[in-house]
Amino acid sequence: MTDATVGTLVTATGLEPAPEPASSSRAQNRKARKNAAKDPKRKITWDRVWAQRALLLMAVPLLLYQILFKYVPVYGWAIAFQNFKPGRGSIWNQKWVGLDNFVNLFTGVNGEQFRRVVVNTLGQSVLTLIVGTFGAIVLALLLNEVKNQPFKRIMQNITYMPHFLSWVIVASLAAVALSLPSSGGFINQALMNLHLVDQPVLFLTEPNYFWQIVAGTSLWKELGWNTILYLAAITAIDPGLYEAAEVDGAGRYRKMFSITLPGIMPTIVVLLVINSGWILSTNFELPYFLGNGLVAERAQTIDVFVLHYGYQLGNYSLAVVAGIFKTIVAIILVGSANLAAKRLNQETLV
Repeated sequence: MTDATVGTLVTATGLEPAPEPASSSRAQNRKARKNAAKDPKRKITWDRVWAQRALLLMAVPLLLYQILFKYVPVYGWAIAFQNFKPGRGSIWNQKWVGLDNFVNLFTGVNGEQFRRVVVNTLGQSVLTLIVGTFGAIVLALLLNEVKNQPFKRIMQNITYMPHFLSWVIVASLAAVALSLPSSGGFINQALMNLHLVDQPVLFLTEPNYFWQIVAGTSLWKELGWNTILYLAAITAIDPGLYEAAEVDGAGRYRKMFSITLPGIMPTIVVLLVINSGWILSTNFELPYFLGNGLVAERAQTIDVFVLHYGYQLGNYSLAVVAGIFKTIVAIILVGSANLAAKRLNQETLV
């Protein structure tokens, strides 16, 4: 029976075919769009591997480096569960003490001091991250608005150069800059010339100033270098968006806040997720070289604590426990930051 005959019979009997449920049709359309949006999975075959053999061979040295220096030393974590003494030979000839080292670090004799050290590390790292990220974004936005290319290149070179100085030199420069005017302390001299202070301020002897000193010094050193990724992200924004906004009457600041800043937001989020894993791995050199007995309660970080109470006193098990603590916290922070970014519909690492 043909379709025409069926149609004639339907017309003759006055019956109409039952319409397809709308919900079923919408579900099928959603399923079709979802399948169309999915990227086809490309299977890994020997032909593809052979075609990319040059790239794979180039990646082998880096892979071996990561395995040798990042994963092989993990077996040394066994020291955290031992009363490790170097004179006993290998780590497998040591006395096993279970979780005693963990208990001693968090609740034992050094427990209160270690908790204060963790707070100092978090304070310095979070303040440095906030100041550094905000400063780099602002500098990138301002450099993007500079139309004079020679001046722009000069400014970029000036802000990049401190990155290539070692932290030891940077710490020495910071100590001189914060010293008395008679010793070359131009910061105190400038504050006095502006009548903001009557007497020189001994910055490196005031505990309440130390976190700000670390954040400011890190900002000066890494500001220009951190803008590189943001400037690269800005160049990827479609110029047609700026032209359309200009036609609609948008000014420079409106384009900056409505186009440029949203355009680099995925880069900002990804960098924040990555940097969250380094919260407890704050810079070692600045607290170590700028710190002293007068500011130790705000200056000592986990790395400095491990150096003093772990390696110098021969308590290697304590040092390994602190390292494990940093690693676990870093994994938790990165995972939490990545999950938060996913919940906010932002770019994520995975």
